[in-house]
Amino acid sequence: MSSVHSRLTLERPWSHELEVKHSRFVAQAAPVASPEEALAYVQAVRNPQATHNCWAYKVGSLYRFSDDGEPSGTAGRPILSAIEGQGLDGVVVVVARTFGGIKLGAGGLVRAYGGAASECLRQAPKRVIVPRVRCSLQAPFEFSNTLFHLLAGLHREAEAYNEAGLSVVFTLDEDQLPLFQEQVRDQTRGRALLRVLERLEVY
Repeated sequence: MSSVHSRLTLERPWSHELEVKHSRFVAQAAPVASPEEALAYVQAVRNPQATHNCWAYKVGSLYRFSDDGEPSGTAGRPILSAIEGQGLDGVVVVVARTFGGIKLGAGGLVRAYGGAASECLRQAPKRVIVPRVRCSLQAPFEFSNTLFHLLAGLHREAEAYNEAGLSVVFTLDEDQLPLFQEQVRDQTRGRALLRVLERLEVY
C-alpha cells in the first residue's frame, strides 16, 4: 500500500525536443536522490554547442534553477514550475537551447522553456517515492522468537546480543510503522524498546 505521504519521481531519464521559431529546445530529465546528483547530471548532459543550458531541480524541500544567460526568470523558474506543476520530486531537468536567429521575447522564452520541460515530464514514466524508516528494537531474550516472527519479511541491517537482550536494526515502510509499534507493544507487554533512528526515502 502506498503512503499518503508518497510522491512521484521519474522511473528513468527522458528527453523531449521542441522547435519554436527555428530555435531548438532539447529537454532532458532524470530522477535524482540529492542536489549533488542533480548538479552532476546537469554537467553530464549540458550541450557545449547550445546557446544556453538552463536547468532546475527539486529534491524534497531543496531546489535550485539557472537561466544560464537568458533574461532573468525566463528559463530556470519556468522549468522548476513544470516540475512542481506535475507534483514531482527528486527530479532534475536541463533544457538546452540552440538559437535559431529569431528572438522570442520574455514571454516566448517562458513558454518555450516551460513547455519543453513540461512535455518531457508529462511523457516520462513515473514511479512512487516510498517513505521508509530505519528503526532499532531492543527486548529481553525471552521475546526473541516473537520479535523474529514480527520482523519476518523486513530488511534487517544488524543484530546483536548484549546484557539487555536482543537488539535489531531494520527498515520498513513508514506506512507500516504504527501497526508494527502496536504489535511490538502488545506481544512484548510493553517491555521492548522501539526507536525510529532515521527517516529515509527510496527514490
